[in-house]
Amino acid sequence: MKLVFYILTYFISTIAIAQNDALFNEGNALYNNGNYTEALDKYKTILNSGEHSAELYFNIANAHYKLNHIAPSIYNYEKALLLAPNDADIKNNAAFARNMTVDAIDVLPKVGFSKLLSNITHTFSFDVWAGLAVVFILGFVFLFINYYFSNYTSSKRMSFVFSSLCLLLSLVALSFAFHKYNLDDNYNPAIVFAQASDVKSEPNLRSDEAFQLHEGTKVQVLDSVNDWRKIKLSDGKTGWIISDDIKLIKNF
Repeated sequence: MKLVFYILTYFISTIAIAQNDALFNEGNALYNNGNYTEALDKYKTILNSGEHSAELYFNIANAHYKLNHIAPSIYNYEKALLLAPNDADIKNNAAFARNMTVDAIDVLPKVGFSKLLSNITHTFSFDVWAGLAVVFILGFVFLFINYYFSNYTSSKRMSFVFSSLCLLLSLVALSFAFHKYNLDDNYNPAIVFAQASDVKSEPNLRSDEAFQLHEGTKVQVLDSVNDWRKIKLSDGKTGWIISDDIKLIKNF
Protein backbone atom coordinates (compact mmCIF):
# COMPACT_ATOMS: atom_id res chain seq x y z
CA MET A 1 0.00 0.00 0.00
CA LYS A 2 2.85 2.37 0.86
CA LEU A 3 4.53 1.56 -2.43
CA VAL A 4 1.38 2.57 -4.33
CA PHE A 5 1.21 5.80 -2.32
CA TYR A 6 4.84 6.64 -3.11
CA ILE A 7 4.33 5.90 -6.80
CA LEU A 8 1.24 8.13 -6.94
CA THR A 9 3.03 10.92 -5.07
CA TYR A 10 5.99 10.73 -7.44
CA PHE A 11 3.66 10.69 -10.45
CA ILE A 12 1.71 13.73 -9.23
CA SER A 13 4.88 15.69 -8.37
CA THR A 14 6.32 14.90 -11.81
CA ILE A 15 3.18 16.24 -13.49
CA ALA A 16 3.28 19.38 -11.30
CA ILE A 17 6.94 20.02 -12.20
CA ALA A 18 6.19 19.59 -15.89
CA GLN A 19 3.24 21.98 -15.66
CA ASN A 20 5.33 24.59 -13.82
CA ASP A 21 8.11 24.30 -16.39
CA ALA A 22 5.57 24.90 -19.14
CA LEU A 23 4.12 27.91 -17.29
CA PHE A 24 7.63 29.29 -16.69
CA ASN A 25 8.50 29.03 -20.38
CA GLU A 26 5.17 30.66 -21.32
CA GLY A 27 5.87 33.47 -18.86
CA ASN A 28 9.34 34.00 -20.33
CA ALA A 29 7.91 34.15 -23.83
CA LEU A 30 5.33 36.74 -22.75
CA TYR A 31 8.04 38.75 -20.98
CA ASN A 32 10.27 38.74 -24.07
CA ASN A 33 7.32 40.04 -26.12
CA GLY A 34 6.74 42.90 -23.67
CA ASN A 35 3.59 41.40 -22.11
CA TYR A 36 4.81 41.89 -18.55
CA THR A 37 1.45 41.73 -16.79
CA GLU A 38 0.53 38.46 -18.49
CA ALA A 39 3.99 37.09 -17.70
CA LEU A 40 3.44 37.93 -14.02
CA ASP A 41 0.20 35.94 -14.04
CA LYS A 42 2.09 32.86 -15.25
CA TYR A 43 4.85 33.28 -12.67
CA LYS A 44 2.36 33.82 -9.83
CA THR A 45 0.53 30.65 -10.79
CA ILE A 46 3.81 28.78 -10.26
CA LEU A 47 4.26 30.48 -6.87
CA ASN A 48 0.75 29.51 -5.83
CA SER A 49 1.62 25.88 -6.54
CA GLY A 50 4.26 26.05 -3.81
CA GLU A 51 7.40 26.29 -5.94
CA HIS A 52 10.06 28.78 -4.86
CA SER A 53 13.33 29.45 -6.65
CA ALA A 54 15.75 32.32 -7.14
CA GLU A 55 15.14 32.21 -10.89
CA LEU A 56 11.38 32.50 -10.44
CA TYR A 57 11.59 35.45 -8.03
CA PHE A 58 14.19 37.09 -10.29
CA ASN A 59 11.83 36.93 -13.28
CA ILE A 60 8.92 38.20 -11.19
CA ALA A 61 11.07 41.12 -10.04
CA ASN A 62 12.13 41.89 -13.62
CA ALA A 63 8.50 42.01 -14.76
CA HIS A 64 7.55 44.34 -11.90
CA TYR A 65 10.55 46.52 -12.70
CA LYS A 66 9.43 46.85 -16.33
CA LEU A 67 5.99 47.90 -15.05
CA ASN A 68 7.58 50.50 -12.70
CA HIS A 69 6.29 48.68 -9.62
CA ILE A 70 8.97 49.88 -7.20
CA ALA A 71 8.18 47.95 -4.02
CA PRO A 72 7.23 44.61 -5.66
CA SER A 73 10.35 44.61 -7.84
CA ILE A 74 12.72 45.27 -4.91
CA TYR A 75 10.81 42.82 -2.71
CA ASN A 76 11.20 39.98 -5.21
CA TYR A 77 14.83 40.80 -5.97
CA GLU A 78 15.51 40.55 -2.23
CA LYS A 79 13.72 37.19 -2.04
CA ALA A 80 15.81 35.98 -4.99
CA LEU A 81 18.97 37.11 -3.19
CA LEU A 82 18.00 35.13 -0.11
CA LEU A 83 18.02 31.99 -2.26
CA ALA A 84 21.03 32.95 -4.39
CA PRO A 85 23.05 35.56 -2.45
CA ASN A 86 26.05 35.49 -4.80
CA ASP A 87 24.18 35.82 -8.10
CA ALA A 88 25.69 38.80 -9.96
CA ASP A 89 22.66 39.38 -12.23
CA ILE A 90 20.27 39.57 -9.29
CA LYS A 91 22.57 41.98 -7.45
CA ASN A 92 22.94 44.18 -10.52
CA ASN A 93 19.20 44.39 -11.29
CA ALA A 94 18.37 44.93 -7.62
CA ALA A 95 20.73 47.92 -7.56
CA PHE A 96 18.87 49.45 -10.53
CA ALA A 97 15.53 48.90 -8.79
CA ARG A 98 16.75 50.55 -5.56
CA ASN A 99 17.63 53.65 -7.58
CA MET A 100 13.89 54.20 -8.09
CA THR A 101 13.25 54.69 -4.36
CA VAL A 102 12.69 58.12 -2.83
CA ASP A 103 14.39 57.63 0.51
CA ALA A 104 18.16 58.19 0.56
CA ILE A 105 19.37 56.37 3.67
CA ASP A 106 23.02 56.18 4.59
CA VAL A 107 24.60 52.94 5.75
CA LEU A 108 26.46 53.04 9.04
CA PRO A 109 29.90 51.58 8.26
CA LYS A 110 31.34 48.91 10.52
CA VAL A 111 34.85 49.59 11.74
CA GLY A 112 37.60 47.80 13.61
CA PHE A 113 36.96 44.44 15.22
CA SER A 114 33.22 44.60 14.44
CA LYS A 115 33.95 44.89 10.71
CA LEU A 116 36.53 42.10 10.82
CA LEU A 117 34.20 39.77 12.72
CA SER A 118 31.35 40.48 10.31
CA ASN A 119 33.49 39.89 7.21
CA ILE A 120 34.84 36.58 8.49
CA THR A 121 31.43 35.36 9.67
CA HIS A 122 29.79 36.09 6.33
CA THR A 123 32.56 34.36 4.40
CA PHE A 124 30.66 31.07 4.70
CA SER A 125 27.12 29.96 5.42
CA PHE A 126 26.12 28.30 8.69
CA ASP A 127 26.23 24.88 7.01
CA VAL A 128 29.77 25.42 5.75
CA TRP A 129 31.04 26.63 9.14
CA ALA A 130 29.40 23.65 10.84
CA GLY A 131 30.89 21.31 8.22
CA LEU A 132 34.35 22.74 8.82
CA ALA A 133 33.93 22.19 12.56
CA VAL A 134 33.09 18.52 11.93
CA VAL A 135 36.06 18.07 9.58
CA PHE A 136 38.48 19.54 12.12
CA ILE A 137 37.01 17.38 14.90
CA LEU A 138 37.54 14.28 12.76
CA GLY A 139 41.08 15.42 12.07
CA PHE A 140 41.64 15.85 15.80
CA VAL A 141 40.33 12.33 16.53
CA PHE A 142 42.47 10.75 13.80
CA LEU A 143 45.63 12.58 14.91
CA PHE A 144 45.00 11.87 18.59
CA ILE A 145 44.65 8.14 17.84
CA ASN A 146 47.89 8.31 15.86
CA TYR A 147 49.56 10.08 18.80
CA TYR A 148 48.30 7.45 21.25
CA PHE A 149 49.43 4.41 19.27
CA SER A 150 52.58 5.75 17.62
CA ASN A 151 55.90 4.31 18.77
CA TYR A 152 58.03 7.15 17.38
CA THR A 153 58.75 10.33 19.31
CA SER A 154 58.75 12.53 16.20
CA SER A 155 55.40 11.11 15.08
CA LYS A 156 53.93 11.63 18.53
CA ARG A 157 55.15 15.23 18.58
CA MET A 158 53.70 15.99 15.13
CA SER A 159 50.40 14.30 15.97
CA PHE A 160 50.12 16.21 19.24
CA VAL A 161 50.79 19.59 17.60
CA PHE A 162 48.42 19.09 14.68
CA SER A 163 45.69 17.45 16.79
CA SER A 164 45.80 20.48 19.11
CA LEU A 165 45.61 22.76 16.09
CA CYS A 166 42.61 20.84 14.70
CA LEU A 167 40.87 21.04 18.05
CA LEU A 168 41.44 24.80 18.19
CA LEU A 169 40.23 25.29 14.61
CA SER A 170 37.12 23.19 15.28
CA LEU A 171 36.24 25.41 18.23
CA VAL A 172 36.82 28.54 16.13
CA ALA A 173 34.67 27.19 13.27
CA LEU A 174 31.96 26.17 15.74
CA SER A 175 31.98 29.67 17.24
CA PHE A 176 31.59 31.25 13.80
CA ALA A 177 28.82 28.75 12.98
CA PHE A 178 26.81 29.79 16.04
CA HIS A 179 27.49 33.47 15.36
CA LYS A 180 26.34 33.08 11.76
CA TYR A 181 23.23 31.22 12.91
CA ASN A 182 22.34 33.99 15.35
CA LEU A 183 22.88 36.68 12.71
CA ASP A 184 20.69 34.85 10.20
CA ASP A 185 18.03 34.16 12.84
CA ASN A 186 17.86 37.82 13.88
CA TYR A 187 17.94 39.04 10.27
CA ASN A 188 14.32 39.95 9.55
CA PRO A 189 14.19 42.35 6.59
CA ALA A 190 11.07 43.87 5.07
CA ILE A 191 10.15 46.22 2.24
CA VAL A 192 7.86 49.23 2.60
CA PHE A 193 4.88 48.81 0.25
CA ALA A 194 2.89 51.93 1.19
CA GLN A 195 3.54 54.91 -1.07
CA ALA A 196 4.22 56.93 2.07
CA SER A 197 4.17 55.70 5.65
CA ASP A 198 4.52 57.72 8.84
CA VAL A 199 6.91 56.03 11.25
CA LYS A 200 5.96 56.74 14.86
CA SER A 201 8.09 57.03 17.98
CA GLU A 202 5.69 54.68 19.81
CA PRO A 203 3.33 51.90 18.57
CA ASN A 204 0.19 54.04 18.43
CA LEU A 205 -1.29 56.68 16.14
CA ARG A 206 -1.21 59.39 18.84
CA SER A 207 2.57 59.31 19.22
CA ASP A 208 4.93 61.73 17.48
CA GLU A 209 6.09 61.09 13.95
CA ALA A 210 9.73 60.03 13.96
CA PHE A 211 10.21 60.12 10.19
CA GLN A 212 8.49 59.12 6.96
CA LEU A 213 9.31 56.29 4.58
CA HIS A 214 8.28 55.60 1.00
CA GLU A 215 7.72 52.49 -1.07
CA GLY A 216 10.66 50.26 -1.82
CA THR A 217 12.72 51.15 1.26
CA LYS A 218 14.29 48.20 3.03
CA VAL A 219 14.02 48.00 6.82
CA GLN A 220 14.88 45.53 9.58
CA VAL A 221 12.03 44.38 11.81
CA LEU A 222 13.08 44.26 15.46
CA ASP A 223 9.84 43.73 17.35
CA SER A 224 6.06 43.67 17.01
CA VAL A 225 3.17 44.95 19.14
CA ASN A 226 -0.34 44.25 17.88
CA ASP A 227 -0.57 45.84 14.41
CA TRP A 228 2.75 47.66 14.71
CA ARG A 229 6.31 46.65 13.83
CA LYS A 230 9.42 48.21 15.32
CA ILE A 231 11.89 48.83 12.50
CA LYS A 232 15.49 49.90 12.12
CA LEU A 233 17.06 51.62 9.13
CA SER A 234 20.57 51.11 7.82
CA ASP A 235 21.54 54.50 9.29
CA GLY A 236 20.54 53.36 12.79
CA LYS A 237 17.19 55.17 13.09
CA THR A 238 14.36 53.23 14.73
CA GLY A 239 10.60 53.68 14.91
CA TRP A 240 7.23 51.98 14.70
CA ILE A 241 5.35 51.36 11.46
CA ILE A 242 1.92 49.89 10.77
CA SER A 243 2.43 46.22 9.87
CA ASP A 244 0.23 46.47 6.75
CA ASP A 245 2.65 49.01 5.27
CA ILE A 246 5.50 46.49 4.98
CA LYS A 247 6.05 42.94 3.72
CA LEU A 248 8.53 40.57 5.31
CA ILE A 249 11.07 39.23 2.82
CA LYS A 250 11.74 35.92 4.58
CA ASN A 251 8.07 34.82 4.34
CA PHE A 252 7.83 32.18 1.60
